[in-house]
Amino acid sequence: MTQATSAPAAKAAEAFKRLHGRAPDGVWSAPGRVNLIGEHTDYNDGYVLPFALPHRTAVAASPRADGALAVSTLGDDGGVQEAAPVVVADLAPGTVRGWAAYPSGVAWALREQDIPVTAGADLVIAGDVPAGAGLSSSHALECAVALALLGLAGVTAERPDIARWVQRSENDFVGAPTGILDQTASLSCIEAHALFYDVRSGKSEQVAFDAAASGLEVLVIDTRASHSHVDGGYGARRAGCERAAGILGVPALRDVDITELDEALVRLPEELRPLVRHVVTENDRVLKTVDLLRAGRLADIGPLLSASHMSLDEDYRVSCLELDVAVDSSTAAGALGARMTGGGFGGSAIALVPVDRHEEVERAVLAAFAARSLVRPRLFTAVPSAGAGRDR
Repeated sequence: MTQATSAPAAKAAEAFKRLHGRAPDGVWSAPGRVNLIGEHTDYNDGYVLPFALPHRTAVAASPRADGALAVSTLGDDGGVQEAAPVVVADLAPGTVRGWAAYPSGVAWALREQDIPVTAGADLVIAGDVPAGAGLSSSHALECAVALALLGLAGVTAERPDIARWVQRSENDFVGAPTGILDQTASLSCIEAHALFYDVRSGKSEQVAFDAAASGLEVLVIDTRASHSHVDGGYGARRAGCERAAGILGVPALRDVDITELDEALVRLPEELRPLVRHVVTENDRVLKTVDLLRAGRLADIGPLLSASHMSLDEDYRVSCLELDVAVDSSTAAGALGARMTGGGFGGSAIALVPVDRHEEVERAVLAAFAARSLVRPRLFTAVPSAGAGRDR
């Protein structure tokens, strides 16, 4: 499906022509995402509720015939960084490091699916998804690369399959133990909706989420506190969840109903109880949020967002000072609810704000960060947008 050309797509096409002396065969792009609620539930076979951002990463691409993958990326200053070309047929986990591992990993994952990508490709990347902000910039890149390589190969694939291939590239090639939330959101979201996704069954529902029509907005507070899924914090919690599921004798923590939580907790070692409590209650919060959105009661989801943050902070322990300051200062100034979004340990928070309180909330957040001598955060309104596709 071809969509309107985004600004990153135009920049990627222009840079490609400048670098290679010809226009690309095509340009594909994918968005970052905000997860409205449902954090650390995806790798527990649970429920998530993301929506796509208007911020996108674009890949201008043309095929090669020498088997090489040549990747260049356009920086914010207009400069181009080129990775050393790699032979697609020789790609294996550990062979490419740094930022180039992300597009290379996608090529490897597609090759492992017997998709004809070994002829190679020239790729030029441009984007405006904030990096390190917990808004899934890496997955926007990977999904755009996947669509580009599939497009050059003339292969059509279902979006859930592409999401799984991208997940494999990040898990097994890059070495980040991420779930499937981000890839699915980037590939499958639509405008003015949040994607209610059941990770276990693969079933999804586009739930209307037009905050502006209800006099509301989702304010993103990028704390500029960097985070990474490659470090041990994320993986340790995932391993803890898997261990707890094993002790409870269930395939995944998704199988523990909210009504069974207290009984389940007493069967677990003390160090695993907070992880299980978060996952089980977070799944329940997702279901309640979806019910409210279906009923058009957008303002009423605020307390669920705040309860989610409290659980992520106190039980899952993936928040940090900057995220807590963002949540506390925004709600004190009139936000109906707020929570960290993404894997945690930094990144961004979101706040559900009445439009007429935007300026007051923004001033309060900036003042709270300044009072603690924290780096000034970046704030913007998140508008549910279209998922990945071909731009030209």
